[in-house]
Amino acid sequence: MPDHASATPPAASRPADGHTIARWCAREGWPVHPLSPAQKTPPANCADCKAHHAPATCPCRNAGRWCHGFHAATTAPGRIDAWWSAQPRFGVGVSCGPAELVVLDVDAHAAQVPERARLLPGIPIGPQVDLAGLATGFDTLALLAALRGEQDPAADETTLRVRTPSGGLHIWYRNPYPATRYRSSTGSSPRTALAWQVDVRSDNGYIVAPGVRTAAGDYVPVSAAREPAPLPAWLAAELKRTGHVPEAVSASQAPSGAPVRMPRSRPATKAAERLLEPLLAEVTACRTVREGASFTEKLNRAAYTAGGLVEGGHLSGADARSLLAETARTARPHQERRNFMVIESALSAGAQRPLHPRGSS
Repeated sequence: MPDHASATPPAASRPADGHTIARWCAREGWPVHPLSPAQKTPPANCADCKAHHAPATCPCRNAGRWCHGFHAATTAPGRIDAWWSAQPRFGVGVSCGPAELVVLDVDAHAAQVPERARLLPGIPIGPQVDLAGLATGFDTLALLAALRGEQDPAADETTLRVRTPSGGLHIWYRNPYPATRYRSSTGSSPRTALAWQVDVRSDNGYIVAPGVRTAAGDYVPVSAAREPAPLPAWLAAELKRTGHVPEAVSASQAPSGAPVRMPRSRPATKAAERLLEPLLAEVTACRTVREGASFTEKLNRAAYTAGGLVEGGHLSGADARSLLAETARTARPHQERRNFMVIESALSAGAQRPLHPRGSS
């Protein structure tokens, strides 16, 4: 049971230090992990973890280290005290899946508006709909809500909302359906997306905690709500419609007599590791060549292969994403969003062709 003696985020009135924010999040029951000082990305792994091994088999977590980003997230006060005492300037990330959170990350980036078919995946927008002025994720989210006859989540004063330094908004919701898991996604994904410029942060994703200060600015709560409200039923339905709910179901959810397809979560096989290692090494090598290294092509090839291995049952999806993201960050640390887009797209494409490498059991 969270201790609500201090039920208001430390950022409510003024920026607080990372340790205070981390302890507040832990009291709310949200596992936290460090972010690099003044950044919104996790700090580098230890020397041993710079090798491409899966987080599930890494000894660092049991040893109390913060390697592998959100995989290391914890609510343990002792570990939090040790981490932020060692580096007081650390920011705070919240691992959304274990925290039972679904966060809508609404972007306000200046970008070319895509064709109508990509604004709200799966929803045709006819020419009679006036899209004049549509420019950001705030507009597409409002359009989705209007089409469904629901309140715009960006204006939902019942839940915690956090303004980002870039002018975007994080809309925090609590997952009231523990048996249902939600995929993370980007609003530009060609396969799984809620709306253009609206990202989803849930399983295998993290969000910057309220009150964190980065070089770009502060993450500031807006309005009076300081806790996530339950995910509205209509948004839950939209997330399911747009592919954010994995096909696997629990035994309690499956109809009587129906076969249950459980999610693959086995550690990487040796054969899978042998197949991926040289591809990941090619991506890593791009860090010494800033231009003309074919970074995107090499990352795409590695992620496509990983997607086939995941679908073939030789690698878990969570480990695949973590390996690819950490490798990409090593080579191109300042384009995390683009890396994520490449990885998600290629994983989805690779999953259409399951891989069974030689020597796999």
